[in-house]
Amino acid sequence: MSEEHRNPVTPDLPDSPVHTTGTDHITIWGSNEDDTIEFYRDLLGMPLVLRQPNLDDPSQTHLFFDTGDGRILTFFVSDDRPSARGQRAGVGAVHHLCFSVDPDEYEDTMDALDEAGHGYNVFDRGIFHSIYTRDNNGLVIELSTDKYEIPNDRRGEVLAKAQELREEDGAEYAKDEHLRAAIDEVGLEVVEHDLPDASAGVGGVE
Repeated sequence: MSEEHRNPVTPDLPDSPVHTTGTDHITIWGSNEDDTIEFYRDLLGMPLVLRQPNLDDPSQTHLFFDTGDGRILTFFVSDDRPSARGQRAGVGAVHHLCFSVDPDEYEDTMDALDEAGHGYNVFDRGIFHSIYTRDNNGLVIELSTDKYEIPNDRRGEVLAKAQELREEDGAEYAKDEHLRAAIDEVGLEVVEHDLPDASAGVGGVE
C-alpha cells in the first residue's frame, strides 16, 4: 500500500481560512419528547439540560442533552410524531452517531441494553471497541470505548501515527498493534484497558 496520497493524513492544522475548535452540537429530527428522553436520558444517561421551542418553528420543541463532556446533542421533537424505525440512507444522510463510554462500564452498558430490549452487536474495530445498537427511530448508535488510555489532546497525533504505521505494514485497516506502537512512538505510556473479546472486522447492527 503506497504512502503517497493526494489527501495525506496528518494531525497538523491545514492551511485553511477557518479552523474549528471542536464540536458544539449536533441536531437530529426527532419523533416525540417521551420516546427521545426515554432512550437518550433514561437509557444512555445523557442529562436533559435545556428545553425550549425550536426558534425556527415554535410548534416544535428543541431538546438539549449533554453527551458527557459538555458537547451537546439536540432534537427537534413534536408530540404528534410517533417514533418510526425506518431510516433513509443516501448521500447527505446520517449513517450513525458515536458516543464514548467508560471502559469500566462497557460490559454494564451491554447489560443495560439487554434489559431495555435493545439488540446490539459488539466489535473489536482494531483501534477501539464498539457496541452498535439503534435508538427509538432506528438511527444507528455506536457506543465506543478506548482499548488504551489516550489523552484527548493527543488523540489526533496518535491516530495519525497509527495510520502511518498501518501504511508501512500494508494493512487494510489500523489494527491493535498499530495503535499500541503509535502510542509508544509518540512517547506515551501504553496502558491497556481490560475489555471482553469481540468479533473483529466488519458487521452490521441487529
